[in-house]
Amino acid sequence: MARYTGPACRMCRREGTKLFLKGERCTTGKCALERRSTAPGQHGAANKKVREYGTQLREKQKTRRYYGVLEKQFRNYFAEADRKEGMTGENLLVLLERRLDNTVYRMGMAESRKEARQLVLHAHFTLNGKKVTIPSISVKVGDVIAVSENSRDNAKIKALLEGAANKLSPKWLEVNKENGSAKVVALPTREDIDFDFNEQLIVELYSK
Repeated sequence: MARYTGPACRMCRREGTKLFLKGERCTTGKCALERRSTAPGQHGAANKKVREYGTQLREKQKTRRYYGVLEKQFRNYFAEADRKEGMTGENLLVLLERRLDNTVYRMGMAESRKEARQLVLHAHFTLNGKKVTIPSISVKVGDVIAVSENSRDNAKIKALLEGAANKLSPKWLEVNKENGSAKVVALPTREDIDFDFNEQLIVELYSK
């Protein structure tokens, strides 16, 4: 399945909630969900009875789109979460939160996860001093993510560094906002994820 390249706002409208796929735009009156809250398509405004499977599917799609992962990737994350000790749903969210592109976003060095993924793909960041171009790498305690030396003169990176000073950082990251670096001081927990997920619905969906 290819990556979705259509309008990002359609995904928010389809899920009926803001997924913050366009960064700051999502918090303004320009947000498409504010102007048109119905699902996209000819029959988007129709009242439809949502069955149990539909509710579970929508929760899975919402989570997948929020973190920007493909269907096969998401299924692999679930399989890995199921093998780990503890609650599968929480394990799944923690694995998604540990992705490198999400970590760059949490550092405040991107307006959205999509932008963070592009920055990583274009080698604007290093992991433990080494160039990295794989957004799906899972960070661990002790890892250091930083803006690469070759990117410090980039106009976009400079603007992001200036904007990062006003953004809050999660407690599992020790962020140096002056030089655009962060150290993973702990693994994220369910309490660190501030979005409204019902991960149990995803577990029920994959358990069928």
